[in-house]
Amino acid sequence: MIADIKKTAEQKMAKTVETLKHDLQKVRTGRAHTGLLDHLQVDYYGAPLPITQCANITLADARTIAVQPWEKKMVPVIEKAIRDSDLGLNPATSGDIIRVPMPALTEERRRDLIKVVRHEAENARIAVRNIRRDANEHLKKLLKDHAVAEDDERHAQADVQKLTDRFIGEVDKVLAAKEADLMAI
Repeated sequence: MIADIKKTAEQKMAKTVETLKHDLQKVRTGRAHTGLLDHLQVDYYGAPLPITQCANITLADARTIAVQPWEKKMVPVIEKAIRDSDLGLNPATSGDIIRVPMPALTEERRRDLIKVVRHEAENARIAVRNIRRDANEHLKKLLKDHAVAEDDERHAQADVQKLTDRFIGEVDKVLAAKEADLMAI
């Protein structure tokens, strides 16, 4: 029972860190990466479809994403979806390839993005602590129901705290890497 609680807590904490990494990928640095367009939807014959399912997305160079639709008539639709997105990108079409250049970030914009990134990291830390709280409540309930001994419960709480410390350290590492990435010129 205690092992299950610790294992569940560890899995949830790992998922929290993965979610943070995924969320931080959407925060745009000066460099291009294909994951930037993953969440965009286009109108494909009346149904919303992710861009990744109707076009090939590659990197033309370090500051440009190339989008090549599989159907020629999707070029203006995809271009409009990118332009209308909240990413602040201005795509340019040449033939059947849409080039999306990444504008350089100003110092002020970099500082704003760092605030956003720090807020996301703090939310991840809070989520990890909430998982710790839930695990400790389960352990206390087991103790109250006389399902485990006091020493076992105390050791399990110490193990959950070690897990919490480890995953908060991982959140801090992810945050530091993203901040360094944002400040790189």
